[in-house]
Amino acid sequence: MGNASSSQQGAQSETPTYFTQEELNKLKSEFATGGVEKIKPLLEKKVNELDNTELNIAVTGETGAGKSTFINAMRGLCSEDEGAAAVGTTETTMEPTGYTHPYLPNVRYWDLPGTGSTRFTAGSYLKKMQFKTYDFFIIVAAGRFTENDAKLAKEIKRLGKEFYFVRSKIDADLNSMRQQRDEFDEDAEMGKIRSDCVSQLGKAGIPDPNVFLISSLMKNMYDFYWLMKALADGLPNIKKSVFVLALPNDSVEVIGKKVEVLKKRIWMLAIMSGVVGSIPVPGLSAACDMGIVIGAIIYFRKCLCLDDAALGRLALRTGKSVEDLKGEVKSSLLGELTAPVILRLCLGAVAIGVSVVEVFFYFIPGIGSLFGAGSSFGMTYWILNDALKLLMETAVKVLAVAKRAQ
Repeated sequence: MGNASSSQQGAQSETPTYFTQEELNKLKSEFATGGVEKIKPLLEKKVNELDNTELNIAVTGETGAGKSTFINAMRGLCSEDEGAAAVGTTETTMEPTGYTHPYLPNVRYWDLPGTGSTRFTAGSYLKKMQFKTYDFFIIVAAGRFTENDAKLAKEIKRLGKEFYFVRSKIDADLNSMRQQRDEFDEDAEMGKIRSDCVSQLGKAGIPDPNVFLISSLMKNMYDFYWLMKALADGLPNIKKSVFVLALPNDSVEVIGKKVEVLKKRIWMLAIMSGVVGSIPVPGLSAACDMGIVIGAIIYFRKCLCLDDAALGRLALRTGKSVEDLKGEVKSSLLGELTAPVILRLCLGAVAIGVSVVEVFFYFIPGIGSLFGAGSSFGMTYWILNDALKLLMETAVKVLAVAKRAQ
């Protein structure tokens, strides 16, 4: 595993896809022999799989390393928010504590008892902590990593799971150094801290470890972004997409990655929305399954942290009301969603304008043209694309409001 500085030089990972090559081949084959009706059940199964895929992330390390603060940061919560992990408490339990993601209930972060708070062997510890439950492990330290941390990492690797070293509270360390010196080079000091971590772990038997220097209170600084990228890149297709959607909206880049993932769901929902056919303009509200459309937009809002619960948390931090926030960002998609609301917004207007023109979609390489843009597929597809674009713009505005309040 390379260190964080080398990770920063790597190319950006591709957006996760929902399908394996085997699944794509089956879609092509089924479409060729039975058309849309044949692939619709396969897509329904895939959407259901997406909604029910579990992601369990274990966070371990010695007591006082900042595990709870880190878990809250990963869930987009402050310590005062409902459901937040308690910060600054003395560790007394030897049982894993699970914290559900605020809008994706199948994503859970698990706070494992500190490795330094008990006598254990790495193997017995992992057995007691229900090792097989977790997709990967994050080992957190506030200072130097210990021999116990290294032993645990070696055992995790032996058992075939991924692990990542996180050096927390780097902001406090750098501030302390800054106050003690007349001249201070932050990048150079971070390099020294990282090299020391790598050296200590190397002596303990972890060659070339990947170490991320972060502050859970300053997620837009240090190695936090590169940690998120590494965690996502270490997951298979669907779990990678779930992880991306579970990230807190801390940057425009994260919002963009979420939108890319959500776009991949739109064409599946469009196929599921109804029977192919031309659409008279007056019947637009019946041109597609409004239940699917409205349900998708509600899901998009949650993933982009635009639902009332997420806006309520932001309102508490900014001293505003939820209604004030909605008024500030001015988006009709944040209110009650009905067919008339969607009609008034002219979502899907492009599809009306080209209703007699065949549009070629290449969502699945090799399938080619599916429907004309005037079909129920076309209407649902264009409505959801327009809605997602509007929600992305709204999410960026909300991010700007949050940053002004910091």
